Amino acid sequence: MKFIDIASGPSGASQVALGCMRIGNLSPAEADAYLHTALEYGYNYFDHADCYGNGVCEEVFGGALKRNPALRDRIILQTKCAIHDGRYDFSKQHILSSVEGSLKRLEVEQIDVLLLHRPDLLMEPEEVAEAFDALHQSGKVKFFGVSNHSPAQIELLQRSVKQKLCINQMQLSIPNATMVSSGANVNLDNRDGVNRDGYLRDYCRLKGITVQPWSPLQHGFIAGSFLGNEQFASLNQTIKEVADVYGVTDTGVAIAWLLRLPEKMQPVVGSVNLKRLKEIADATEITLSAADWYKIYRAAGYALP
Repeated sequence: MKFIDIASGPSGASQVALGCMRIGNLSPAEADAYLHTALEYGYNYFDHADCYGNGVCEEVFGGALKRNPALRDRIILQTKCAIHDGRYDFSKQHILSSVEGSLKRLEVEQIDVLLLHRPDLLMEPEEVAEAFDALHQSGKVKFFGVSNHSPAQIELLQRSVKQKLCINQMQLSIPNATMVSSGANVNLDNRDGVNRDGYLRDYCRLKGITVQPWSPLQHGFIAGSFLGNEQFASLNQTIKEVADVYGVTDTGVAIAWLLRLPEKMQPVVGSVNLKRLKEIADATEITLSAADWYKIYRAAGYALP
């Protein structure tokens, strides 16, 4: 596993983060094995949200930390808040209460990174700033960021928030790469020229914000894996050819394709399959050539005008 420094955020972070949305059903023994094995493979960055399993996922992870307290100093804990009672809530009261709940469930005194999960359409930036100040000054949260936010939404928040927003978590995978394809089709009247994110890649690169692709092995809006899916036969054939060249698996190539992007993204993978986690960790050790990267891009059906 390779490691990266997140600008204005944690240093020494594993190049791939582990999303903990699926750990809610793990037994205590399974949770302990998951945590120990992940660290053995080099993963030290764990992504949570207060809504995952209605808090159960944080509780399962917190139980593992309580049973293995020496591991706390070896990991970076990230969680998200704002999805609440069928709506999005950036109120100061909710942010503060959400963090208190996460701290209790995770059995820790500090959250390393707090993200606002999805944009609140009723957001008052000044109120968010007050919440962040209180959390930062009390030592309950070290760094802050957002998830699923546009450049303009980040700018609006950053105007009031004193702490540098260091992360933006966005959906991105080979079949779901409009964030990438729009950059190659500027001002063209085709599908790939439609810009849906405000040129977020360029914005985050200019501002020193790390993009965390979520669902990097999925297609659609969490519609399932594209790997081995007959719907993506040509893409999978190309991925297999590239995987054979580099001596990794198709899963590894799918992650390596994202890691090849020059802005040094940090994909978030949600698998609890330890074999797959090893395959992904191994993929961080390879660097796809530009020719192979574009070969996969073309196989996914994107236009190069």
